[in-house]
Formats: sequence, C-alpha cells, structure tokens
Amino acid sequence: MSNIAIILAGGDENLKERDVPRQFTNIYDKPVLVYTLESFQRHPQIEAIVVVCVSGWQSITWAYAKQFNISKLKWVVSGGKTSQESIYNGIKYLERIAKMDDLIIIHDGIRPLIDETALTDVIVVAKEKGNAVSALPYNEQLFIANEQDSQITKQYVFRDKVKRVLTPQAYQYSELLDAYRAAFESGKFFDRDSYTDTMMTDLGKRLYFAVGSEKNIKLDSQEDFEMFKIFLCQEKTTWLK
Repeated sequence: MSNIAIILAGGDENLKERDVPRQFTNIYDKPVLVYTLESFQRHPQIEAIVVVCVSGWQSITWAYAKQFNISKLKWVVSGGKTSQESIYNGIKYLERIAKMDDLIIIHDGIRPLIDETALTDVIVVAKEKGNAVSALPYNEQLFIANEQDSQITKQYVFRDKVKRVLTPQAYQYSELLDAYRAAFESGKFFDRDSYTDTMMTDLGKRLYFAVGSEKNIKLDSQEDFEMFKIFLCQEKTTWLK
C-alpha cells in the first residue's frame, strides 16, 4: 500500500480579477502552492504527489518543484471547471498507476499550513477505518434559517453535534474510483457546492473524523493571506529563538 497525495491547484474562480491564481501567488518569494507541497514533501509517509493544475500553469508547477526540491511530485494533471472535476481528473490519471488498496490523500493547494500531526492522523484513521476527513469542532452558535424567509431563525443546532470538515481527506483508491465513476455517470455531484466528503455522504458512505488544525486555513480572501503571513512570521520568530 502506498500513500499518494492529490493536491488541488486546478482553478481560481476569481482569476479574471487577478493576473496570478491564488495558489501561485508569491508570499515572501515563495508561491503558496510550494508551501503546501513542502509539507507533503517532508512527511515521511507520503510516497508520491500529483498536482491537479490550472490550465497553462503545468510547466511552471514543474519549474517550482525543481527549484524548491519537491522530489515527490511525480505527475501534473490538468484541472477541471470545478473542484469535483479536478479531483476526478487526478483519480482517472492514477488509474494505471495506483493500486486498488493505495491511500489517496486529497488536499487543497491553497491550504499551505497543513502540519505533520494532522496529516499523520488522517493517514492513521484512514488505514484503520477506510477513510478519514480532517475536522474541527464548531465553536459558534448555529441556526437554521426559515425556508420562506432566510432572515428569520427556524431552530438552532447543538454545537457538540457539528464538525467543520476540511482537507486533507484520505480514501482508499478503489472506493474513491468507484464513487467518482458513479457520480460522473449520474451527473449529480459535480456542481460547485459539492466536494468528495459531501459526495461520499450522498452516496451512503460513512466518513470518519481525524484531527484538524486551526492553522490550516484556506486562502480565499485578502484577510486569509494576511493571516497566513502572520503565521509564517510567528514560525520564523520561534525558529530564531
């Protein structure tokens, strides 16, 4: 059994508003995607990496991998119009490469602060249970809105019954391939709101929670980028001590 990472760098919905996709934005002279790849490069249980890349940036991805010594990067695949299509492109590409019992770890390229503990736990839980999704408790109060008027509350949800699910997520390759084939044939799960975890749940699969990290933020906004810089500065300060 091998552990293969699929890193999603397949698109940027707001690309028309910027010249460079978020995953290739330089922070302190290093692209966001490289920070993400370095975490997987360092992890001793990751054997290989495939990047699902936004069209036109494949050669740049290879160049960065060479520059920053990402030797575990083995394949770069073109992304799709949605996250689901991009993940499926990566899964299909591995069809002649991966074994059915290999573990596939899916992670967003714009979550560059994945730490070793969280990544390890996802792998450990998935090997024991068959799959694993990184998760965190939800500390804010949640309300369900009224169907007729979304500005009115209907009921609240007990926080101890709610988890925030993020990446990394890990699945056995055979289960992942079968699920995406079924989803692709039905056409039900390839809208922008769907992800592997929601698709698996809709297909009747039971998912298992693994340890998450509050630092594992997704860089969706300028505020997220500023937070990322703060975390990087904190790590540099700690290292200097």
